[in-house]
Order: sequence, then structure tokens, then C-alpha cells
Amino acid sequence: MRGLVSKAVWMGAAWVLAGVQPLWGFCGFYVAKADAKLYNKSSQVVIARDGSRTILTMANDYQGDIKDFAIVVSVPVVLQKDQVHIGDPKIIERLDAFSAPRLVEYFDPDPCAAPLLEAAAPPPGAAPPGRMAQKRAEALGVTVEAQFTVGEYDILLLSAKESAGLETWLRENGYKIPPGASELLRPYILQNMKFFVAKVNLTEFHKAGYRMLRPIQMAYESPKFMLPIRLGMVNAAGPQDLIIYILSPRGRAEVTNYRTVPVPSGVELPVFIKNEFGDFYRAMFQRLYEREGRNGVFLEYAWDMAWCDPCAADPLSPEELRKAGVFWLQAGQSTPVYITRLHVRYTRDRFPEDLMFQETPNRENFQGRYILRHPFRGEAECEAARKYQAALGERQEQEAQTLAHLTGWDIHEIRKKMGIQSKPQTPWWKKVFQEFRFLRRQ
Repeated sequence: MRGLVSKAVWMGAAWVLAGVQPLWGFCGFYVAKADAKLYNKSSQVVIARDGSRTILTMANDYQGDIKDFAIVVSVPVVLQKDQVHIGDPKIIERLDAFSAPRLVEYFDPDPCAAPLLEAAAPPPGAAPPGRMAQKRAEALGVTVEAQFTVGEYDILLLSAKESAGLETWLRENGYKIPPGASELLRPYILQNMKFFVAKVNLTEFHKAGYRMLRPIQMAYESPKFMLPIRLGMVNAAGPQDLIIYILSPRGRAEVTNYRTVPVPSGVELPVFIKNEFGDFYRAMFQRLYEREGRNGVFLEYAWDMAWCDPCAADPLSPEELRKAGVFWLQAGQSTPVYITRLHVRYTRDRFPEDLMFQETPNRENFQGRYILRHPFRGEAECEAARKYQAALGERQEQEAQTLAHLTGWDIHEIRKKMGIQSKPQTPWWKKVFQEFRFLRRQ
């Protein structure tokens, strides 16, 4: 009998949570990223630097017979054998996943439903809203008893004082549960049972095999904070993409001898981009690259390594950071590590100098972040719904124009994919004559 009861309880709870889907949250739900795999000819470099000390890690996407591989790199000092090390390729992938430009999505709520209380988004550079979330949970009578990761799942153990508060907490934290779920939750709360809540850990779920040679690490001291790229152009047949991850105990790194340009961020795009995010980002980056004269350095991410919002991957652990070359970490101490991700596309005729950097105290957070807002598709009959529908058309038209501006794609094709009609163009002479008629009435 006990076995039957336990099974029934588990099945009931699973039915409530089986519909876990991205829903409105203050930071959005991460769904895709534009990582280094988007580019055919690319290499990645990690620079961990504090003062004049540097550990440089180089990875290359060389494809072909290994016996034909060779690399020539200029360094600021003569290296001894014990200053050269073979790095872990997984660390490059982790840095790439953590810092890659990302796509997030929201789902419009029912315009006729009473709005839920939502925590406001923290200002740039603010601390993680852990205490705010804890207070909100306390107000709803919900306690997070434990949280941990097992395999590909992030797991929470919850307890609650009343079912309506638990239902509200679940909705506010991105769980799509059936209407009236509190009626199903109440019996378990009355039995003082806890709630096992699991989400897929995207980092673990999307692990892939390597396609690069193992990286080479070099440790040295030099007042020069630079990266030689000119030698890499000797046998380059076309544009090369270079992703640079700079790790610092202080703040953002910048290039001093070329213009550092942040990629567009925080823009809303049509929802069909969810399936075409790689194509979008490649087209947008190429257009930005051309607009900046093909010799800019593009900032894609700048953030404290201790947290992220939204997370395209979990922050690196202290052990992983040490493998990435972060030599200033002290055991048992909270030592800051700040990451700057720069993207360079270079050719032989556009970058006459190697890259020169400077470290700054600027710890303002930045990420290439692109937003999808799914319209509400249910039935809604109220004044707010009518206003929502009226504003929705304007919003979607703005999304279409934004996408066309960023990528250069044909706006008529964009509107067609969105399922909205193209606006008929007014002939130029009609505009002139309409203006004449207006002037005559004055």
C-alpha cells in the first residue's frame, strides 16, 4: 500500500511540473548562443593577466593532417621549457559557452489576467538578486531547502506553507503549470511534503566533441600587454575570425590601437529567429564589420565570472579558472575574475599592427543579448486585450525593421516569414501632391 501511495504522489507532482517551459521572467530564458563554431576559419586565445604576469593560451581550429600543422607566434620574452604547457581544450569551450552572445525569449502573458508581482531587473553592474528572490519566496511561504546539480539536471528541493503561494512562485520562476494547480499541490503541502523540482542544465545537455587541437599555454612576464596577430596573416587565404578572452582581477580590457565597438544588444527580433540565430548573428556581425571599416575590435561580453544573467553556461569553477591560466586565485578566498570577450575579423590589408591592450577598472556588465517576445495566442476578451492586439502589430513591424537594419536582409521577406503584410509604398508624387494640398489649407 505504501508503494502505491508513493507512486501516486510522485505521478501527481510530475504531472504538475511536466510542462516546464520558458515563461516570463525578469531576465528571460536563454535559448541559443552565437559561439565560435559559427565561423569557418577561427582561432581562440585566452589571456590571463595580472600586473606584468601573463598566461597565454592559444587554440586553433586547424583541420587536416596533423603532421602538416605548425604554428608561429611572436612572444615578448624568451621562453624556457617549463614556461610552456599543454592546456585543456574543454576550458576554451567553457569560456566560449559562458561568454557567447545569446538569444533569450519571453512569452507575453494573458492581457486579461491580473498581473503577477515581478521583481524588477537589476541595474547594470548590480549584485545578483539573490536576497530579493529570497524575500519574495519568503513572502509567498516558499523555502528552498536544497539546490544542486546531478548529471544534466539542476535540482531544487522546495517546501511551502500554502498551495497558492507555491503556484505563484513556480510561475514567477519560469515553470508553466496547469491552471488551478494549487488544488493539486494542497494535499501534499498538508502532508508536509517537499517538492523536487528539476530543470535541464543546458551546459551538460549540449556538450559536444572537440574539433580543435589541444591548446598551448605560455607563462611569461612583460610590461607589454599585447597579442601578435600579424604572423597569422602570412598564409591566410581570406578573413580570419579571432575570439579573445581576457581574464583580469580588476575590470574590462580594451584595445588601445584600434576602435573597440560593442555589438548591438538588447534589441527585440522576430520570433522566427529562434531557428535562424546563427544566420542572423553572422549577417549582423558582417554588416557591423563593414560599417566599422573592417578594422574594428568588437566587444561581445564583459562580466564578473562569479555570476551571469541570463546564463548561456554555468560560470567556471575555481579549478577551471586555474586551468584557464588564472594564477592569482587563492584557496579559500573570494578573488575576483573579470572576463572580457573580444571578436576580431582581420585580413592582411586591414590590421597593420598587432593588438595592444589596456586593463581598466570598468566593471560595468555587458553582453550581446537578443530578445524574442512570443505574442499571447490564447483567447482574451477585455479592453486590455484590444489594446494589446493594437500595439502588437506596431511591435512586430518594429521587430522587422530592426532585423532588416542589423542584417541588411530584405524587409519584405522578413515580413513574409513573420506572417505580416508589407506596407504598401506611397508613390513619391502622391506625397508631393498631398503636401501641396496641406499647404493650401493653411
